[in-house]
Amino acid sequence: MTIAWVLGSSGLLGAALCRALRRRGSKLFFPVQRFSWDSAPELSSQITAAVQSFSAQVRVADRWEIYWAAGVGTMGSTEEALAPETRALTLIIKLLEAEPRLMAAPGAIAFASSAGAIYAGSSDDIITENTDAEPTTAYAREKLRQEELVRSFALANDGTTALIARISTLYGLGQATGKQQGLLSHIARSILRNKPVQIYVPYDTIRDYISADDAAASMVTTLRTTNERPHVLLKIIASEHPVTIAEIVSIFKRIARRTPRIVTSASKHSTLYSRRVQFRSIAFLECAKTPTKRLPVGIAQLMSAERAAFVRGRAS
Repeated sequence: MTIAWVLGSSGLLGAALCRALRRRGSKLFFPVQRFSWDSAPELSSQITAAVQSFSAQVRVADRWEIYWAAGVGTMGSTEEALAPETRALTLIIKLLEAEPRLMAAPGAIAFASSAGAIYAGSSDDIITENTDAEPTTAYAREKLRQEELVRSFALANDGTTALIARISTLYGLGQATGKQQGLLSHIARSILRNKPVQIYVPYDTIRDYISADDAAASMVTTLRTTNERPHVLLKIIASEHPVTIAEIVSIFKRIARRTPRIVTSASKHSTLYSRRVQFRSIAFLECAKTPTKRLPVGIAQLMSAERAAFVRGRAS
C-alpha cells in the first residue's frame, strides 16, 4: 500500500491529485490542522507536526509519496511574496531527512512546476525537456529554486525519487476566483453573469490547456510506471494540442449559444507571457500516455459546473 500526502489538496491540481490517488487505491494523509500560510511561526509548527504524523503512518505502508501542489503565486508575484513557499518547502525537506522511518522506506516526491513560466523566454518553436529554461519573472526563478531543492533531496537520498512536473496551463472545476489566472473559468463565469470578458493578450496567442484531472493522472503515472529510472525525473505535462485565444472564444460561443462580450486591453502582466507556446514531451515515453480530454468537452463540463454553481449561489 502507498500512503500519499498532497500539499495543496484543496486547490485545483491538489484536489485532482487526491481523486487520482484514491482511484489507484492509495491511502491519503491529511494533517490535523489546515496550514496557516500567512503566519511563518504557526506554519513552521504545523509543518513539523504534520511530517511527524506522516512519518508515523508510514510504518503500515509499503511506500510513501508526497505531492507538492501548494502555493498561491502567479506570474505577476514578487520575489518577496513567493519566499514563504520556498521556506515551507525547505523546511519540509529538512524534516523528511530527519525522520529515520521515512528515509528507510521507499519514497517519492512530486513537485508541480509551471512550464509556461519556466520557458517564458524561450524562442524554440516546440518546447521539450531538452529546451533550456528561460525564466523572465520572479515567479519562474522561484520555481527553479524550488525544483532544485526537490532535485537535491532525491540525489542525496538513494531510496527517494523526485518528479519535476512542468505543467502547461491548467483548467478545471473549482478554480479559485481570487487568483489572477484561469482564463477559461473567467470566460465561463462572465458569460453566465452577462459580464464583459476581459482579455489582455492578442487573439492569436497560443496556449496549451490541460485539464487538472489529466495532469494529475499523468503525474501519478509517471512517478509509478517503473523503478528502473534515475532518481530525478523531469517531464513536461501538457495536452500537446495548442489552441489560440480566438479558437477558445469560438468554442465558448458554440457551447453557450451566445457570443461572449469580449473586451481587449493591455495589462502590465501581458508581456510576461509568451505569445506562442507549444509543448511536446520526449521524456519517459515508455509511460502509458494518459488520455487527454478534448478541450471542447472540458469547456462544456466547465460551463455546466459553473452554471450549477451560479444557480446555487442565486438560490442561497
